[in-house]
Amino acid sequence: MILGKAKHNITAELHGALRPRKATHRAAVLEKEKVGQLLAAIDDYAGYFPLVCALKLAPLLFARPTELRCATWDEFDLEAAEWRIPAERMKMRRIHIVPLSAQTLAILEELKKFSGNGKYLFPSIRTETRPISDATMLNALRRMGYQKHEMSVHGFRSIASTLLNELGYNRDWIERQLAHGDKNEVRAAYNYAEYLPERRKMMQEWSDYLYELRDKAANKYKY
Repeated sequence: MILGKAKHNITAELHGALRPRKATHRAAVLEKEKVGQLLAAIDDYAGYFPLVCALKLAPLLFARPTELRCATWDEFDLEAAEWRIPAERMKMRRIHIVPLSAQTLAILEELKKFSGNGKYLFPSIRTETRPISDATMLNALRRMGYQKHEMSVHGFRSIASTLLNELGYNRDWIERQLAHGDKNEVRAAYNYAEYLPERRKMMQEWSDYLYELRDKAANKYKY
């Protein structure tokens, strides 16, 4: 509230005293052809099965790395084709709904045979009481040949944000699916299901698009 009591701006003398916050760059391959190559590399990756599934699901779901790797089976309704991440696991502390495409459901059905009797989708190879670590997924990308400046686990979100916008999808749908913060806190508390029909359609078309890129890349290097 402006009361007119201050004679001058008391923060003016602080100018230059505080270091500006640097934006964190998350490495990601963003060209369509390179995205296809990445997806083909993941498809060919041989390793611990839950890790392979996590890598395959990361571009399809583009949740934050911690939200993905710490996912629990009780958050998933495969019949409704939904993943509901509880507020306490979300960065913005609000429930988040992730529609599940046909491709995602197929991966989850196979994964359920491996870890469905436990808590976590992606249990650690050492103990079922903890999920795989961020380093585990990152190291897999490194073993595929992707260096620090090329690709990060968080980079799957950048890929989705960039390409979905390039494909012309409504920016509000994309931002809601990325679970980015809403400036209107009152509205944000109730809008976790906002644009859900549109997002369902977008997520299925996104999966179709990624598989097309993957198959195109795989066929190109097959011969």
